[in-house]
Amino acid sequence: MTEQKRIMEIIELWKADKKQYVKKSSYSAYMLLIENHLSPAFGNMYNVEESDVQEFVFRKLEEGLSQKTIKDILIVLKMILKFGVKIKLIEYQQFSIQFPTEREKHEIEVLSKINQKKIMNYVQEHFTFKNLGIYICLSAGIRIGEICALTWEDIDTDTGIIYIRKTIQRIYVVEDGNRHTELILDTPKTKNSIRDIPMSRDLLKMLKPIKKIVNSSFFVLTNDAKSTEPRTYRNYYKKLMNELKIPELKFHGLRHSFAT
Repeated sequence: MTEQKRIMEIIELWKADKKQYVKKSSYSAYMLLIENHLSPAFGNMYNVEESDVQEFVFRKLEEGLSQKTIKDILIVLKMILKFGVKIKLIEYQQFSIQFPTEREKHEIEVLSKINQKKIMNYVQEHFTFKNLGIYICLSAGIRIGEICALTWEDIDTDTGIIYIRKTIQRIYVVEDGNRHTELILDTPKTKNSIRDIPMSRDLLKMLKPIKKIVNSSFFVLTNDAKSTEPRTYRNYYKKLMNELKIPELKFHGLRHSFAT
């Protein structure tokens, strides 16, 4: 094994290597986890023991991080350490990290059938392209980044299929210690997110006449060449739910409501 390096030095080598292969959004997410959690905890160490990682886990739980977030952080840590082993800068260590038993999970929040109907009726009576987007999400189980990226060419009213091939998200970019945000349009993160969604009869009936008169390259939510971003659309959705006096439900709840 070559001269031992601090974990921070291995992190820098791993970052340079990883940047060549992963999406900008994934790389950005890695950088945030490293800057906020891994570098402060392990950066100055020369070797990471199981006890160090276990202590880190308990500390992050006390700080209020969810088990899922901590597990995501550990995935990045393991990638970095395995890279260090691969380039012969550290020795391999097998970890067995313990998590407290999770409390009973909350039930997934969904819209009641009455409130689903209220939204559907409102959209039909007060047509705007933004309202149409909410109708599509509720009818087809589309995520907020996907509806923001949806263009009319993704909607085939002849076959009755919506093609999900892209998503919009605002990412935090960390470069040379400086942070800024960027709005990016990209393919979905996982292969399972690239999918073809059959439209319901009601949705197809609504979209068919609109599709005939719109520019196929325009975004559905704006009916324009310029898109809207998820944060802006989420705020619009909250405002609409408040106007309809529907109990607060995260936008993702529309997707869960579709599945019920």
